[in-house]
Amino acid sequence: MNPVTVAGVDLGASGGRVIAARVSADGVELHEVSRFPNDPVLAGGTLHWDILRLHANVVSGLRAASAAFPLAGAGIDSWGCDYGLLDGSGALIGNPVHYRDRRTDGISVPVPPGELYATTGTAHLPFNTIYQVAAAAKTPALACARTLLLIPDLLAYWLTGEAGAEVTNASTTALLDVTSRTWATGLMERVGIPPGLFPALRQPGDVIGRVHDLSAGEGGELAGADGKALPLIAVGSHDTASAVVAVPADGPNFAYISSGTWSLVGMELDRPVVTEASRAANFTNEAGIDGTVRYLRNVSGLWLLQECLRHWGAAAGSLEALLAEAAGVPALRFAVDADDPVFLPPGDMPARIQGWLAGRDLPAPASPPEIVRCVLDSLALAYRRALADAQELSGRHADVVHVVGGGSRNELLCQLTADATGLPVVAGPAEATALGNVLVQARALGAAPGSLSGLRALLRASPAVAGLRRYAPSGDTRAWAAAVPA
Repeated sequence: MNPVTVAGVDLGASGGRVIAARVSADGVELHEVSRFPNDPVLAGGTLHWDILRLHANVVSGLRAASAAFPLAGAGIDSWGCDYGLLDGSGALIGNPVHYRDRRTDGISVPVPPGELYATTGTAHLPFNTIYQVAAAAKTPALACARTLLLIPDLLAYWLTGEAGAEVTNASTTALLDVTSRTWATGLMERVGIPPGLFPALRQPGDVIGRVHDLSAGEGGELAGADGKALPLIAVGSHDTASAVVAVPADGPNFAYISSGTWSLVGMELDRPVVTEASRAANFTNEAGIDGTVRYLRNVSGLWLLQECLRHWGAAAGSLEALLAEAAGVPALRFAVDADDPVFLPPGDMPARIQGWLAGRDLPAPASPPEIVRCVLDSLALAYRRALADAQELSGRHADVVHVVGGGSRNELLCQLTADATGLPVVAGPAEATALGNVLVQARALGAAPGSLSGLRALLRASPAVAGLRRYAPSGDTRAWAAAVPA
């Protein structure tokens, strides 16, 4: 296998970046080319994504990567559920709406929840695409729309002119048949969603098309290493799908936490679990690479901490100082249900945490370090519940928990996760999403092993994961078992 260099576009809920990666038999080397914010915009009472700014930053980052490295390909991953609508000419109809917008509050669909789950395997979340489209019913925008594209597919369309839907992200919509991995057209018709809005499905590794450098003028192309226009390759375009590829597990008996703004807590399975018990436990079955199933539960994640920090500003001190002080707060003095919908919208998160506890006649944290400890203890409890449920419902056992993503750098949270679950925690890589993105590209180009286990073996030998940290459980887990928020 000859080495290749590819570009990975990794878009998260708060920021994006473009990285260049050299993939060879020795592993993966990452080079960050650009980083940019992803700030939502509130206009006319609706919370939007600034998709045009994101597109401009993606194009600029790809141009810089192409100028600095001999690129053989590029790939895009992002969050799930949100979408843009195109009219018959292919023009965007308004900015995509943010999943934290309140337009889906109280929205339902005329399909029994059990039947919907049996078909799609998707847990009920108010921002699932099915509810977003239902909320847009009878609007002029939906009436004149001819194509619906999820965020990475929309950007791919602008870069290549090719419309399609990559399957790992499509599986977050609650509109994909979890068994056949095809669009659930019968379900769409019952809900009143035109099936013709949804383009043909793509698989990770498919070549989408050649990248046109739109900033260079109509017809301009972004050159790859071979002198031809750079190929855009479909990856696991849902960021969690890419992150799970880069879990450095050696064997099947592992659980994972993809820890960022959201925490996706679960296991990798070879078939979906669509029992009524699974639905009641709010587990989702999302498509993974190579036919795998990402069996997971969404937990609020570091969003709670991020919103606290945003509210406090510089007055509370640095995150490092807050975490150091929080480590000295006794465990489990304060805990909330991190999955309570009250914590979903942006706003004054410290006041909501305090109000949640006070409303239940429970002691509430007063200082920023106490609130930080409350958030981290609450997340560790949510992880404990999710991992215990995932093992019971799937009939699979986990010997280790892999924490990947930005949250793997939070040493206190990783230790609390080990303490709460009673399982050893392996933390890293923090760059899991980007690594999974570029590994799938490299495999499509013949520069990486063909199997998922082979990709992970290559990753474990890579300089990119040299800094893995291991955390052993400490203390008695009975206190964590008893600490169930009211």
